[in-house]
Amino acid sequence: MSLTLAHVVLLVGAGALAGAVNAAAGGGSLISFPALLVAGLPALSANVTNTVALCPGYLGGVGGFRAELAGQRPAMRVLGTTAGLGAVVGVGLLEISPVATFRTVVPFLLLLGCTLLAFQPPVARWVARRRGERPPGRAALGSAVFAAGAYGAYFGAGLGVILLAVLGVLVAETLPRLNGLKAYLALVINLLAAALFVVALPVSWPGVAIMAPSSLLGGLAGASAARRIPPAVLRAAVVGIGGAVAVALLAGA
Repeated sequence: MSLTLAHVVLLVGAGALAGAVNAAAGGGSLISFPALLVAGLPALSANVTNTVALCPGYLGGVGGFRAELAGQRPAMRVLGTTAGLGAVVGVGLLEISPVATFRTVVPFLLLLGCTLLAFQPPVARWVARRRGERPPGRAALGSAVFAAGAYGAYFGAGLGVILLAVLGVLVAETLPRLNGLKAYLALVINLLAAALFVVALPVSWPGVAIMAPSSLLGGLAGASAARRIPPAVLRAAVVGIGGAVAVALLAGA
């Protein structure tokens, strides 16, 4: 990985913004993953490097939700274990998938992440309506969190949106507390995936060294940044970046 000064500036900014967006709403990988592609990394290496580099950002996000996580230790323990098992499966799928196959599906995964983020407001309204109803059983919750963990480890763009939607429908809690639980589960998924990636897949350590510190600062500042930037503007910008990269990848296929 040969980095110019412009690449370094791009990755620092992308890491900070991705950490903030992940803490505030989810979808930060739609910023950091394309930045790694622009810096010259192949798709697979960019994906695993992105996961490792954003772990500090997820940690910062959890730190920002300490108050909301109070009293949720039983759910954190059970759902964290389930999400972690899903992450192991996702890493396994990534390891056995041919590189050409991963390159082929990346544009469509990016478009999926963009779609999830674009439709976050109606999903949130649907979640609010369902919150007053009797939640489904534990099997449905466990299956959904397991699937989210597998997706998050395999690719991960839009993971926060998926987790928040799942928890909002299947867990009887307030939205701020669900956001805290979402941040915790995303941290578990990404930490476990990152640990396995370091052993088995091509992580770019220069990329991690540049993005990890800025993602931590971004994660800590996520809630504050979300208050200053209109959600619709932030969402449109992230979806636009991810969508443009997906189209460019499809055009170059």
